[in-house]
Amino acid sequence: MMAIAAMMVMPSCKKVEKAEPVKKNINVQLYSLRSLINEESPIDSLLPKLAAMGFTGVEAASYNDGKFYGKTPADYKAVVEANGLNPLSSHINHGLSPEELESGDFSEALKWWDQCIADHKAAGMKYIVTPWMGLQKSIHDLQVYCDYFNAIGKKCAENGIQYGYHNHAYEYEKVEDQVMYDYMLEHTDPQYVFFQMDVYWTMRGGKSQVEYFKKYPGRFKMLHIKDECELGQSGMVGFDAIFKNIKEAGTKEIIVEVERYSMPVIESIKESIDYLLQSDFVPASYE
Repeated sequence: MMAIAAMMVMPSCKKVEKAEPVKKNINVQLYSLRSLINEESPIDSLLPKLAAMGFTGVEAASYNDGKFYGKTPADYKAVVEANGLNPLSSHINHGLSPEELESGDFSEALKWWDQCIADHKAAGMKYIVTPWMGLQKSIHDLQVYCDYFNAIGKKCAENGIQYGYHNHAYEYEKVEDQVMYDYMLEHTDPQYVFFQMDVYWTMRGGKSQVEYFKKYPGRFKMLHIKDECELGQSGMVGFDAIFKNIKEAGTKEIIVEVERYSMPVIESIKESIDYLLQSDFVPASYE
C-alpha cells in the first residue's frame, strides 16, 4: 500500500480545528501505526492509546506463521479485548502462482486457508479481507481469481467468518476492455464475497464512491476511510456524500487508515478520528 502511495504526487496537508468528540463506532487499520510496531515496541503499548482516542475496534495487518504481531491468536484476542477494543478483522493475502492461474486449479492454495481461517476465528475476528491481487493480464486470470475468492468466501462462511476484498486504484483500470473492479463485483457471489471499498483509492482511480454504491447496492460491507494525510484535510474526498449514501452501500463497519502524515503518527491518527467524531454526517453506528 505504501509503495503505491509513494509514487503519487501529493498535495500538502493542512491542520483543521477540533471540537468536542462524541462516541461512535470507528475502527482503525493497524497498518496506520506500522512505523511504531516492532519487537521493542509491540502493539500492547499502542492499544490503550487507540482506545483513549475513541476507537472501538482494530483491523490487523500482520498475520504470519499463525500469529498476529508475534502473538498467538488467543493472546492477540486477549490483549485487544483487555483494552476495550474489538479484534474486528484482518488483512491477509495468499495469491495464486502463474501455474495456478493458467490451469485454473487453485485447490492447493485453498488448503492454506484452513489454518488461516481457524487462527482468525480463534483471534475473535468477524472478517478476513484480501488487500491485494495486482492488475490482471486477462479476463481468464481475473475470472480464476473471482472463482478463488468465491471458494475462500465459502470456507469462511462455513466457519462463521465473512470474506472480502480491499481495492487500490488499479482495479479501476480495464482488462480486455472491462473495468476490473466492475468485473469482480459482477463475478463474485454476494453471499460469499463482500467488498471493502477504500474510498481514497476509489477517488484516485477517477471514480465516484457513491455511483458504485448505487450501481452495486449492499456490496460494500466495510469502508476504508482514508485521505491524502489526516482525514478531511485535503478536500479531495467527499466524505459527506459517502456517509449520506452509506446505507445503500450496505456498510456495517468503517475503518480509518492513514498512510501519509503531516505530523507525528499518534497525533495524525488522533486528528483523523477526531474529524469523524466531530462530523455530524458520521453516524454513531451502522446496524
